[in-house]
Amino acid sequence: MAKGFFPSRYANVLLAFYMALVMALLMSAVLVAINTGITDGYIWRVLYNYAIAMPIAFICVLLVRPMIVKWVQWSIRQDK
Repeated sequence: MAKGFFPSRYANVLLAFYMALVMALLMSAVLVAINTGITDGYIWRVLYNYAIAMPIAFICVLLVRPMIVKWVQWSIRQDK
């Protein structure tokens, strides 16, 4: 029984999508709480801001990923 829905060639795009999905939600929740407090309508304000932040975060992750991969390779010592 095979797991997963997507061919492995989509791994980089899926990584960016999942990363953006989680980070945009967390950042939206925290920033809405800081700016307006956790009051009535908090969840709706978070979802509204998340709808704006998620596509932006996804595009940003896709754009900066190659640079970050190079930074990680530069940062890791090659064991012999």
